[in-house]
Amino acid sequence: MAPRTVGLPSNVTAVEQLQHERFPAEEVQPLPDGQGGRARAADVGIEDSTPITFLVIGDHGGILDPDPQNAVSNAMQARALSDPRPAFLYSVGDLVYFYGDQSKYLPQFYEAYAHLQLPIVGIPGNHDGDTGDDPTRKPLDAFMANFCAASPKLPVGNEEYNRDVETQPYCDWTLALSAVTIIGVYSNVPSGGHLEPVQTSWLTSELTAAPSDRPLILAIHHPPYSVDAMHGGSKPMGDALDAAFAASARTPDLVLNGHVHDYQRFTRTLNGKPLSYVVIGNGGYHNLHHLAKDAIPGMQVSEEVVFEFGDAAHWGFLELTVDGQTITGAYTQVTREGQTAPNADAFTIGG
Repeated sequence: MAPRTVGLPSNVTAVEQLQHERFPAEEVQPLPDGQGGRARAADVGIEDSTPITFLVIGDHGGILDPDPQNAVSNAMQARALSDPRPAFLYSVGDLVYFYGDQSKYLPQFYEAYAHLQLPIVGIPGNHDGDTGDDPTRKPLDAFMANFCAASPKLPVGNEEYNRDVETQPYCDWTLALSAVTIIGVYSNVPSGGHLEPVQTSWLTSELTAAPSDRPLILAIHHPPYSVDAMHGGSKPMGDALDAAFAASARTPDLVLNGHVHDYQRFTRTLNGKPLSYVVIGNGGYHNLHHLAKDAIPGMQVSEEVVFEFGDAAHWGFLELTVDGQTITGAYTQVTREGQTAPNADAFTIGG
């Protein structure tokens, strides 16, 4: 008789979790009509500047328990009123749970960020593209309606929150700012992520075209590296990105991810140079993902990857400032009760 399954093991190690090669077989959702595009600051209502500061969150839909999401939102509201003032908020996905239909956007997006006076842009996560509640829906239909509209206007039914729908060109898109280029890619619904050939071709072309006189950031929901005890990192996703880096002869300075509900930062040595990866998936969803039992900041997890810092006990947001060739990062911890610890993790890239 086969042993019964009684939950996930709690004794996994960081090395075991860093990159998984195989994930459960799950259906790939078709992409929306259209193709990846580019936008400048004015196209999405952002005030461009050099240097520039912006905030990053992920996995922030508060479907079952709104308190963590509201605590992070309130902390970002306070941060947005102090100098240097953030120019916008970037989401690395999973804006709403559990399925990305329109009814979830009122409580988990428009109401939750009613008093956050910043443009909000970003990429979808697996829950944003999932149509498990209604397979007759088009995947990403609500995300496209709220973030990739033809023109800015108040959404019907949510007018009181005074936030226009966003005008990003597509779910895969490049934000071309004076100080930094941010390429965002939708990694679909399966647990390990998935990129269609048209997406990898587009990503390669965007990496190739990105200006070399300013830093380059890549955002994609599923993380290539993670030492959490729940999901782990995705080797297929890492391989897909590495192929695009090689084909374009361009490597970003920073890779931003979500999907895993905690905060983690890694430094990878690639072709003799450091490349930073940050998981910022603790933006408000109530359940956090524990780290592997032996995940200690500063540990060498593989020949080329160092686990620099992790936080699986708090929610929070990331602040990035780009000035010249330097990216400065600061992670703020937020408790359920709204207490904050700025600079819980601080780092500098380039310079």
